[in-house]
Amino acid sequence: MAASAFVLWGLTPLYYRLVPGADVFEMLAQRLIWSVPTLLLVMLIIGRHIDLRTVLADRRSLLLCLLAGLFMCLSWYCFIYAMTHGQVLAASLGFFINPLCSIALGVLFLSERLNRAQAAAVVLGILGVGWQVWHYGELPWLSLGMGIAFGFYGMIKKYIAFDSLTSLLVEAMLLTPFALGYLLWRFHDGSSVFFESNSNIQLLYILSAPVTLLPVGLFTLAVRRTSLTVVGLIQYIEPSLQFFLAIALFGEVFDSVKAVSFGFIWTGLLLCCLQSAYDHYRPRRAY
Repeated sequence: MAASAFVLWGLTPLYYRLVPGADVFEMLAQRLIWSVPTLLLVMLIIGRHIDLRTVLADRRSLLLCLLAGLFMCLSWYCFIYAMTHGQVLAASLGFFINPLCSIALGVLFLSERLNRAQAAAVVLGILGVGWQVWHYGELPWLSLGMGIAFGFYGMIKKYIAFDSLTSLLVEAMLLTPFALGYLLWRFHDGSSVFFESNSNIQLLYILSAPVTLLPVGLFTLAVRRTSLTVVGLIQYIEPSLQFFLAIALFGEVFDSVKAVSFGFIWTGLLLCCLQSAYDHYRPRRAY
């Protein structure tokens, strides 16, 4: 189930190729709005219920859900832009960078200590990004935006009392009024791409929510039935598939600079995976 979820997420570039040059803000707004019924359907299918009284009573978690939702929107914006503007490789790099960003944020804000593999991975990640900056003269903003925003999102989620699906639903519900207001403003202003498009394009905008959120149901079921170590190791199916699609199918440029940059980051992730697997499966000492 976990592998299926990551495969589905990894294949999403094929969907976004149907809407090249999409208006990112309008698609983001549609994705927020339609995330609510999609998540409610997922919860119905897996037999999960939401206790509104408990949710409304926890104001701290509600505020954190709003903050987490804002960081998710930033990550989504970078992701949608990359998917619809021929930069799938940048999205793949963002997903590979994300675990390293999470490690760094844990050290900076949660006073977590790094083992040698994690420390080496962070250094290698910095070298990988720095290599691109040195040769291209600019930061890979889309990749960093995705990785850092999603890293903050994951850190904030640690302090939310709701379960994962409930918090996702609350995040979408809190931001939906802003999304509706934005779409109405664009419609009234006469500058809306969505309302001026044909019904097929409108449907593709709307379905961007279930296409990317439906695997959440599979992922949630998987997490409850296997270890986080296993899930952590197979999560790289998603960016690996996106990387393959960008190079083999979409013809994006993968030059020597990007090869070295990815190589640094892949080496760091490999060290973390090997250390994680070793810590999980090594024989425990008897006392």
